[in-house]
Parts: sequence; structure tokens; C-alpha cells
Amino acid sequence: MSVETVARRYANALADIAVGSGNPAPVQKELKTWEQMLEVNHDLRQVFHNPSIPQDSKEKVLESLISKASPSATTANFLRVLLKNKRLTELGSINQRFDSVLDERGGVISAKVISARPLTDEEINDLRANLIKITSGKEIKLKFEIDESLIGGAITRVGSTVYDGSVKTQLKLLKEEMIKS
Repeated sequence: MSVETVARRYANALADIAVGSGNPAPVQKELKTWEQMLEVNHDLRQVFHNPSIPQDSKEKVLESLISKASPSATTANFLRVLLKNKRLTELGSINQRFDSVLDERGGVISAKVISARPLTDEEINDLRANLIKITSGKEIKLKFEIDESLIGGAITRVGSTVYDGSVKTQLKLLKEEMIKS
């Protein structure tokens, strides 16, 4: 099973529980903290990733960390389930998907903008306004990435729709037209 499929399943299940409790924000924040802790601490990550370490030893380590960190019951139980199912090392992917699920359920649309250079505040505001029009007034959460190979312009991904206004693509299309002529 792919990491994306696993992440989607766990994220949806967690979202059901967290949203059902009325306030998913603390769980979201706590899981980000756990993710960072596992990223930064190489030895800890190795404990949970190493198949030669017995499961009961991993459980003791996790329980010790839970007792020190005192996360919410939802977060603690979720971490236990991940460890039991040998998915704790997938926490980063699960967190990303959990954020997306919460956004979707809250009516927020994520858009990824890839540009050749950082956009100015004015360009960001114009882009956001245009995306709000395209999405019938829904709130937009923008994520930015720089790719100098685009030469100029930008590529915007909203869900499965891609709006490509990059100079690189325009030059490629122009070249194809010239070859056809």
C-alpha cells in the first residue's frame, strides 16, 4: 500500500475523531510537535524505524514520551495506534494529509504556486483575488515554491487543475507551433 494511501486513511480517521470532539486544532498542533521531534532526534527515529527492536520496547519508549509530553488523549491514542500498526514513521505524511483533510472539511482550498521568483505582495493579492473568483468565493490557502527554470510567470495548481502561465511553457508552445509551420 502506498504511503499516500496510508496517510489518507489515517488522516481521515483522525479527522473524524478530532472534528467530532469539536476542536481539531490542539491535535493538529501536538502532532506537528511529535513530527518535529521525530525528525530532529535521529536516535529516536531509528528506534521506531528499526525492525530488530522488539515492539514492546518501542511501546515502552512511546509511553515514556507520552507521559513526559502529556498530549491530549486523542493524540496519545493516535500515536499508539500508529506504533501498533507500524506506521509511526509515516507521521509526516499523515500530518500533511491531516492538514489537507481539515482544510477541505472547513471549506478551505489549497493552491500551490510555483514561480520563477518570489511574488510581491501586490501579485499575491491579485492572485488570491483571481483564485477566489475562480473557486466561487472560497477561502484560499496559498503555498509558494520557487523554480527559476520557469524563466518568468507562474504555475498554479488548485486541486487537480493546473493553470500554467510560465514563460517556459509559452516558449515551448511557440517552438512547437514554429516546427509545425
